[in-house]
Amino acid sequence: METSDAVKALGALAQGTRLAIFRLLVQAGPDGMAAGSIGEKLDLPPATLSFHLAGLTRAGLAQSRQEGRFVIYSADFEGMGRLLAYLTEDCCGGKACVPVPIQFVTAGRKRA
Repeated sequence: METSDAVKALGALAQGTRLAIFRLLVQAGPDGMAAGSIGEKLDLPPATLSFHLAGLTRAGLAQSRQEGRFVIYSADFEGMGRLLAYLTEDCCGGKACVPVPIQFVTAGRKRA
């Protein structure tokens, strides 16, 4: 991944609505969600949703497909993987990394 691509992806995620959409798409998995369902779940008007989905798609973090009369969006897991690989490339200068304690990984998750 080129630095400019990483900046585009990170810029797309640096906005609250796009981050919420991306997280929802990641939770939905490879099957994705219909655009209307995303809008309903996040209470977004169609024009706003379309604007943000286009930004995520341009940044290589989301993709769409047509299923009948529905447009289904899903996270672009390959794009997400490329971004994560770019961010962690040469992690710890090639030395063994200290594992992240599980409480830090789960601390930001909302409990049901």
